[in-house]
Amino acid sequence: MKTIPVRHLADTHQGQTSAGRFSMRNLADVLNDKALVHDLHKHDFYFILAVEQGQGIHEIDFIRYDIHNYAVFILRPGQVHSLQLTAGCTGYLLEFDPSFYQPKNTLAEQHWKKAISKNHCEVEESRFRKLLSYLSNCFTEYAAKETGYQEAIKANLDLFLIELVRQSRNPTRVSSGANTYIQERYEELLRLLEEKITQVKSVSQYARLLNLSVYQLNAITKASVGKTAADLITEQILLEAKRYLLATPNQIKDIAWHLGYEDTSYFIRFFKSHTGQSPDVFRKNFS
Repeated sequence: MKTIPVRHLADTHQGQTSAGRFSMRNLADVLNDKALVHDLHKHDFYFILAVEQGQGIHEIDFIRYDIHNYAVFILRPGQVHSLQLTAGCTGYLLEFDPSFYQPKNTLAEQHWKKAISKNHCEVEESRFRKLLSYLSNCFTEYAAKETGYQEAIKANLDLFLIELVRQSRNPTRVSSGANTYIQERYEELLRLLEEKITQVKSVSQYARLLNLSVYQLNAITKASVGKTAADLITEQILLEAKRYLLATPNQIKDIAWHLGYEDTSYFIRFFKSHTGQSPDVFRKNFS
């Protein structure tokens, strides 16, 4: 059973400290006047791509985004993506693990959670310039590495995220009417789904893990995104299946086993009933 390729900051960025790892590069230096093509893979760190000028294609968890000027992409650890950038793109690429930047201040934490709840944002040119100024400050601090540079980077990331959430044209995943408690519990559920979907598939089990009743859990998911907990479980199973179908050459029976299905035929029926295609056909059509 092959796994989806995972990229680690430790592979290329040494010098881990108790403060966590952080890397930042200028896109012009990354590309070096050449096009960039990265096949499907995932990271165990956060990934922020800010494109000032340029074009390309960014596919995140099998949703395709055409890259245009003034675009920002944020990936959470575990998400699968492929990336193509044309030569001459400008902007910045940031990579950091959760131990480097994980805001604990209530307001900063809210901005961070809203920002990472969506993968793609496009903003107006004038507003992008403001975002770019914060990233430029981060880049200067990272290059100089003077005393306190990590704190300065985090402070500029706070400002960057405030502006990104403020100017994003995309609606947040969680409805504006959801209160903080509901939003926090919903986000806890999303984290559990990402971590445990191969072993845990029932609403009652997730409710127990969150110390909630099934009724309370469904009330939270409906208030947040208008879906039942069962809907979200199904979506996560299908997402994990698609990740393995497209990012590995594994046989269908091995993917079914990975997802916790001993009966391969049941898994195939489940997948087809929700996507309209068998796993094999989905894999061929997406290739």
